[in-house]
Amino acid sequence: MSTPSPMEAAEHQPSAHELWKITLGELDEKMGVKILEESVDRVVATMPVEGNRQSFGLLHGGASLAVGEAVGSWAAVIHASTMGKTAVGVDVSATHHRSAREGQITITATPIHLGGTLATHEVLITNEAGQRLCTLRITNLLMKRKN
Repeated sequence: MSTPSPMEAAEHQPSAHELWKITLGELDEKMGVKILEESVDRVVATMPVEGNRQSFGLLHGGASLAVGEAVGSWAAVIHASTMGKTAVGVDVSATHHRSAREGQITITATPIHLGGTLATHEVLITNEAGQRLCTLRITNLLMKRKN
């Protein structure tokens, strides 16, 4: 999937009926995030464990939160774009269930609530065996876009 540069994305504001397309930020690129699916109903991405480990050789919890927050926020912005709005994160929480030392993780955001003012998503991070590594909940405030 081709992703526009941040400059191209900033210059192109979607119309009220055009879904926002995900643009990777600098941290997302450094972490090796790849987008597999993007829609109002579901956003799916992957990220390698390698390069995102802490000093004990495990997937860094902060990396899990960073990628989980990104994917959940992207899902909220896609929903917000259907109303000509954008989204900003106001709350995120996470529970780490197990660790990973290698391979690739999959990050999947699905809506819990899609309102006109707030959007809340559950974000699941799983390993290649489909085991749950981390569960996040993120709430975004939907607001008018600033031009």
